[in-house]
Amino acid sequence: MVETGVIHGRFQVFHLKHMEYVLAAKMRCRKLYIGITQPDDLYVKEGQYEHSAAYLFANPLTYLERYTMIKKAILDFGVSADEFEIVPFPVERPEYILQYAPKDAVFYMNIYDSWGEEKYELFKSLGLEVDVLWRKEEHEKGLTATDVRMAIAKGQDWQQMVPKTTYEYIVENQLDTRIRQLSY
Repeated sequence: MVETGVIHGRFQVFHLKHMEYVLAAKMRCRKLYIGITQPDDLYVKEGQYEHSAAYLFANPLTYLERYTMIKKAILDFGVSADEFEIVPFPVERPEYILQYAPKDAVFYMNIYDSWGEEKYELFKSLGLEVDVLWRKEEHEKGLTATDVRMAIAKGQDWQQMVPKTTYEYIVENQLDTRIRQLSY
């Protein structure tokens, strides 16, 4: 077991596959830094979204909302608060990554597509130790945040896709209503 690990993701909505990723990394380190990518619009790559409606539907939650969702879910799964930190992770602006994440950590990641391969090479070029937890084809990815957002938007049952605390937080704060409105 290493001392420190780092993972990253947009977590737009935090779901059970995200939890699997968090726990797989946490089992390998004493302290886990969970990086939230695209913490604000400053970090979005130019041209990443062809129009604002697509961007808003893909990114309906603020950094603070994602932070809160993730923290509640991880604590509810039994991970002690002193065993993890949640930080911004500007992967699109790699020169800032090490302002938020420790350089001496192991950077855990999953690779499903060319963007995953690109990030792997980027982290290696920064001199970071990278450990790939899963390398799969994109069709093997399973549940995605897009699946969750689409289920919410269509009024389908999505409760079983997310940790209990994520469902409660989204409903209590009417974030499901925001997601439905952004889907039009």
